Amino acid sequence: MLNEGQRKTLLRIARESIAAVLEGHRPDLSGYEVDDELRRPAGAFVTLTEMGHLRGCIGSILPGAPLLEAVSRSAVNAAFHDPRFHPLATDELDRIELEISVMGPIVQVASVDEIRVGRDGLIISRGSRVGLLLPQVAREYGWDLETFLSQTCLKAGLPPSAWHENDTKIERFSAEYFGE
Repeated sequence: MLNEGQRKTLLRIARESIAAVLEGHRPDLSGYEVDDELRRPAGAFVTLTEMGHLRGCIGSILPGAPLLEAVSRSAVNAAFHDPRFHPLATDELDRIELEISVMGPIVQVASVDEIRVGRDGLIISRGSRVGLLLPQVAREYGWDLETFLSQTCLKAGLPPSAWHENDTKIERFSAEYFGE
């Protein structure tokens, strides 16, 4: 678990990374005082909302970069490269709220009975199709387990019942999430 100071630093990195791109330059992470926890490799997602509505959400599942870099990159990608939305404009920056999800380990699911709605996020894949939903999504929508599984299948571009099929891979993960 991250402490309050670490969380505030990551939220500042996310917001200032977006602002840097809006100002026409690359985010510079050299000026932040960070400890080993923020330098450890970790996957992270950044979710942008505007007046309670999704405005962008992109991240990395696997721990491919130090956490502070993963947050910076995810914030920029959510703001400018989420294909569901137009790139963030300068006048929107003050209206968006940020949420960061720091990914925990990914575990193969042997039985859907292992999955706990609200605790676990899901990754469902078959062939080249992959869908991921963060743990807080099911909680926010009040979904039960079957709905969560079906919605993750749909996110992957699969039929909602694909989670029943033997060739569908189901994985779960935890995430520590916090926001402004």
